[in-house]
Amino acid sequence: MTQNVDLLVLPRWIVPVEPLGTVLERHAMAVDQGRIVGIVPLEQARERYRPAETLELPDKVVMPGLVNAHTHAAMSLFSGVADDLPLMEWLQNHIWPAEGAHVGEQFCEDGVRLALAEMVRSGTTCINDMYFFPDVTARVAAEAGVRATVGLIVLDFPTAWARDADEYIRKGLDLHDAVREIPLAHSIFAPHAPYTVSDTPLTRVRRFANELGIGVHMHLHETADEIRQSLQQFGKRPWQRLRELEMLGPDFVAVHMTQLTDEEIAQAAEYGVHVVHCPESNLKLASGFAPIGKLITAGVNVAIGTDGAASNNDLDLLGETRTAALVAKAVAGDARTLPAPEALRMATLGGARALGLDAEIGSLETGKSADFIAIDLSAPNTQPIYNVISQLVYAVGREQVTDVFVAGRALMRDRHLLTIDQARALAQAAHWQQKIHA
Repeated sequence: MTQNVDLLVLPRWIVPVEPLGTVLERHAMAVDQGRIVGIVPLEQARERYRPAETLELPDKVVMPGLVNAHTHAAMSLFSGVADDLPLMEWLQNHIWPAEGAHVGEQFCEDGVRLALAEMVRSGTTCINDMYFFPDVTARVAAEAGVRATVGLIVLDFPTAWARDADEYIRKGLDLHDAVREIPLAHSIFAPHAPYTVSDTPLTRVRRFANELGIGVHMHLHETADEIRQSLQQFGKRPWQRLRELEMLGPDFVAVHMTQLTDEEIAQAAEYGVHVVHCPESNLKLASGFAPIGKLITAGVNVAIGTDGAASNNDLDLLGETRTAALVAKAVAGDARTLPAPEALRMATLGGARALGLDAEIGSLETGKSADFIAIDLSAPNTQPIYNVISQLVYAVGREQVTDVFVAGRALMRDRHLLTIDQARALAQAAHWQQKIHA
């Protein structure tokens, strides 16, 4: 019996990510009402499905959309503002003053739109964002059709978004209620870091996270200086402090984690904590090297993030995945560490798991949302092809992403953005460049 479907996707290869390392050739993916209804051999697909539209993708691989598990999208407008500086000097002497002078609703709207244009063109379909005016981020992402988890940010000090920890939490709770009405949007508590949030608001965040059933997303153990300061101020490492505050658990997303003992790695696995690896930001700020090989061996779920463009300086998750795979081998001193299939899973299903969205996205499976991208492997840099997944991780450039879909909706076709006004995003970026450097 023939089934009517909205879309039949006919690529050269399908890389579903799950099962790990699988590459399907001469298969088709059927999509209906925004969901994957079947992935079957090509001959069966032609007999089984009657599509309203057929998407022919010769020489292209279809895979899940990338999940950027940690970013600060609006900070794209600060890209290159204060390069080649260590983290705390960069933050305290340059980024925080610039934010105080410029960040507001319009800044965030324009910065997020610019970031999403770059990320969609790079194959990212889902972001986990931590920044001010998260209501704006949720709205702009929804307009663009990008799946977004927005951080309910918490700090001890005043910013353009809130005066103190109490107001951050109150506004976050209001936003959590509003986000539930926005398609493709979710919320997560986002206390910035152990050195910017004190014990009392952290305790409140944990209580509300438990009550609402949402996660906690936080920078943690990013630099050796963070550890030293915590030992001086609290007499304990940040990880121990958070553990004693009962912050850690399977809903906790720890970003960076470059400074870890073997005991802390074992505890991360025990608590079910998720780690987001941002290798290029860590390299650029000389923050350190996350022990990804040890974390994976211990059973910790690891995702990949770009961090913000102000400390990266791009939002290219394909490039980030390649860097993650290469650096992990060097850190471990073992070329077998983080092989290509595992790295690709980190950039897709690993991120989805960290955000609690793995039942919906992160792999191409029947019943899941049709969040997928197509990548052209016909370019000289990805020929010849002996191993498709190796080419995706070690050789592909983001300019080879041709098509991007979220929930069955096309966000980009043949490299043309359909839901984001790129000319507007670029014009606003030029406006802010002149204003920031005035």
